[in-house]
Amino acid sequence: LLQGFGLNDTVGAAGFPNGEAQKSNFPYPHYNTSRLFVRQTFGFGGEQEELASGQLQLGQKVDVSRLTVQAGKFPVIDVFDGNAYAKDTRKDFMNWSLWAPGAFDYSADKVGLTYGVTAELNQKQWALRGGYFLMVAEPNSNHFDTRVGERGQYVLELETRFSLLGQPGKLRTIGWLDSANMGSFRETLNNPALNLDIAQTRRGRLKYGYVLNLEQAITEDVGLFGRWSWNDGKTETLAFTDIHRSLSGGLSIKGTKWGRPDDVIGVGGAINAISQDYRDFLAAGGLGVLVGDGALNYRKERILETYYAYALNRNLTLTADYQLIVNPAYNADRGPVSVFSGRLHGEF
Repeated sequence: LLQGFGLNDTVGAAGFPNGEAQKSNFPYPHYNTSRLFVRQTFGFGGEQEELASGQLQLGQKVDVSRLTVQAGKFPVIDVFDGNAYAKDTRKDFMNWSLWAPGAFDYSADKVGLTYGVTAELNQKQWALRGGYFLMVAEPNSNHFDTRVGERGQYVLELETRFSLLGQPGKLRTIGWLDSANMGSFRETLNNPALNLDIAQTRRGRLKYGYVLNLEQAITEDVGLFGRWSWNDGKTETLAFTDIHRSLSGGLSIKGTKWGRPDDVIGVGGAINAISQDYRDFLAAGGLGVLVGDGALNYRKERILETYYAYALNRNLTLTADYQLIVNPAYNADRGPVSVFSGRLHGEF
């Protein structure tokens, strides 16, 4: 069940401060099927490993060398862009440009879900993942374009695993391509008769980008993460947020040293930017999905976030979170903004 509203109706910052906020506002409890998929694993024999039980995974022993196929309704980032330290908005970072690559305009409806099929080839030192997903029929929509092959999102990820000073690390490299109904910033600006109505330039277009995602354990209790993401920035945002370049990173520290091994402290930061085409569009008075003031004194958006997740017991975690957003929505005439948050999460 979903209920509630994002801060300020989920507008006003590209790196939005609440990872649980979605773009559909629900004043009353609203049922939503968040995931409905089938998954089949084909083992190739040899060495085996144990997969821990989780919300989306049955605990079982499987071949290290295996192929896993999944199809149905689920978020793109269930399969792609994993990270041990910055991924779960219910337990760690809350800012959109810290728990995800800000410039990855991944397929999603207004609550972050889509339909697709993925395949993962896993080996001991690496994994290769690929996927195809339906795209929304128009930006920021709950309706999907079902013209398979003509419209959709294609994602490819290579994950390499390594050891640095005896501690495990992973590097994920992601490339993606969107084929969808999108408007062009430059075409809209070049035709004054459109009066900045970018919807009038919508047609089948391509958008592409990439992500570099690093996680590295420093000790058993301390880990660092970093992401760099980029997209071409020529067309309007389809499903995620108004970011075309994003650099983020931080630390995650377990509370073992002070006798609280299940507690976690996180400290992270992000710098977000947009393309020249989009700057010109916003400066002329255009509006995006989350940003747009009718004018623009452009500066990069800068974000600092820190949290303390306190484990009340094995099922409940209480988190205090603070975020500082400088130049929200890329506008030096706004902010800085401090956001204080509390979060109670239960798993049973």
